[in-house]
Amino acid sequence: MTAILGLSAFYHDSAAALVVDGEIVAAAQEERFTRKKHDAGFPAQAVAYCLGAGGLRPADLDYVVFYDKPFTKFDRLLETYLAYAPAGFNSFRLAMPLWLKDKLHLRRTLRQHLAGANRARLVFTEHHESHAASAFFPSPFERAAFLTLDGVGEWSTATFGTGDGNQLAFRQHLRFPHSLGLLYSAFTYYCGFKVNSGEYKLMGLAPYGQPVHLQQILTHLLDLRPDGSFRMNLDYFNYCQGLTMTSEKFHRLFGGPPRQPAAMLEQRHMDIAASIQQATEEIVLRMAREVQRQTGMHNLVMAGGVALNCVANGRLLREGPFDKLWIQPAAGDAGGALGAALFVWYQLLDQPRQPAGRDSQQGSFLGPRYGSALIAGFLAGAGAPHETFEDEAKLLLRVAQLIAQGKIVGWFHGRMEFGPRALGARSILGDARDATLQATMNLKIKFRESFRPFAPSVLRERAGEYFALGPEQDSPYMAVVVPVLEKHRVPLGPEDREKLVAADLRERVNLVRSTLPAVTHVDCSARVQTVDPQRHGRFYRLLQAFEQLTGCPVLVNTSFNIRGEPIVCTPEDAYRCFLATDMDVLVLEDCVLLKEQMNRANTQTARQTHLAQFEPD
Repeated sequence: MTAILGLSAFYHDSAAALVVDGEIVAAAQEERFTRKKHDAGFPAQAVAYCLGAGGLRPADLDYVVFYDKPFTKFDRLLETYLAYAPAGFNSFRLAMPLWLKDKLHLRRTLRQHLAGANRARLVFTEHHESHAASAFFPSPFERAAFLTLDGVGEWSTATFGTGDGNQLAFRQHLRFPHSLGLLYSAFTYYCGFKVNSGEYKLMGLAPYGQPVHLQQILTHLLDLRPDGSFRMNLDYFNYCQGLTMTSEKFHRLFGGPPRQPAAMLEQRHMDIAASIQQATEEIVLRMAREVQRQTGMHNLVMAGGVALNCVANGRLLREGPFDKLWIQPAAGDAGGALGAALFVWYQLLDQPRQPAGRDSQQGSFLGPRYGSALIAGFLAGAGAPHETFEDEAKLLLRVAQLIAQGKIVGWFHGRMEFGPRALGARSILGDARDATLQATMNLKIKFRESFRPFAPSVLRERAGEYFALGPEQDSPYMAVVVPVLEKHRVPLGPEDREKLVAADLRERVNLVRSTLPAVTHVDCSARVQTVDPQRHGRFYRLLQAFEQLTGCPVLVNTSFNIRGEPIVCTPEDAYRCFLATDMDVLVLEDCVLLKEQMNRANTQTARQTHLAQFEPD
């Protein structure tokens, strides 16, 4: 037996993954356990979970693999600071203590945290090797091209090459400071969202605007070549030497300083978002065409933070040169832990790889599960009134009925998802036909911006009846945005068209654009999850129950958390989130809790306590 523990990132969103004899046993992000969003500390709890899932101790590990090379990254930092000296002194002053104290001594840190793993060999893969391995090795393809895109690893910001059997071959890379990930993050920062976590907000804002600044981007900021490579005009940016992403020259070009996070979103912010989104899509498409031209491959796999731009992925699926596309569900840095472990097993140890026609990611349900007995004990201790179902069919019918009645349901079942998407294990569910649901869920449950869209989960065999997905196209990991079919769209009347140009985003959001208004974005698109019985089990059967009841095979599916909080991990996390929001129902495995029953129970308890004050001793 060969046990390999992969680790990332210690910079952002640290994670651990365990691979035993080539099988993905477990993977999880540290934030889910510590409840600190994007926790960058050593993933101690994620490691403990992974080892427990494999029935292993640290002493059983053969390899511990870190997903990049700290000394090479440090070399890049020093070289960059030197090139901009003395302009980057403040950034240098803040960064150096962290590197000199911790990051340059990663071997020591790993040995300290993994006491007992004395026989395990330490391996450091390159950042984009980890990304490429996470994309290709779990994919269903024997041979494929790979494309990795992110902010920056050591020096590379994008790479491409080929995967064949158990080996990766790199062909070309784009070098720092020229980076599609950093370009997109600069606009994220400028529009008032947090870098490294707010990029998906910028993507969601883009359809509200027009790409009127596209030519400015292509003229002033980028020298974009036909093959998708580019050079950035660094006079407009500040990330090499400063503590901000953009420069005063950037601000003058786009009409003012960066938006403050709490300030109102203006039309110019929406237009800027639309412009950088279109530029990003164009770059991705050009790169993909060049990759296909050079490799001759028919399949493409992708990873890196930019691979989470599901709008660009949707265009690549529809307009790109590849027959099939597979994107690592944990495409960001967290997925590097899994890629690093797989890289050692296949690339370095030269173990055989035999894809079986479907991916080995196991639906990305790689986190912890909690049994019914544990949940029953927790609910008893919490004094929470609930109903327990021993018959799954009766449970699913009850939940489907509640959703059809307009209830919003917290759904907790099976192993937790690995990656940023809720895929039916830690999800908040609702009726996609409800025109008021998007506003309700955003404002009263997620506590987030009203413009943010929600994703549909749809039975795999029915997806092509509602969304522009071909018979052979799958989207189990919510990795692509596709159009809602024309036959399901609702024409806008004269009053609706007036609201389209309204300054208030809420008026635009609430316009009904299709028969599935809760999941149809303003441009009549949707980030689709296809749900199948092999990957999704009970969640698939819930969708079946809802379709049998309503005729609709689609549910709203959003992550089980509130703004600023990681997706829930434990039953306790789910229960706290349920109580803190206007969620109506909580399903913990076989147990169903109704908020109205809890409110009645709490009212009755309070009444009894109040009356007891007047009873004689």
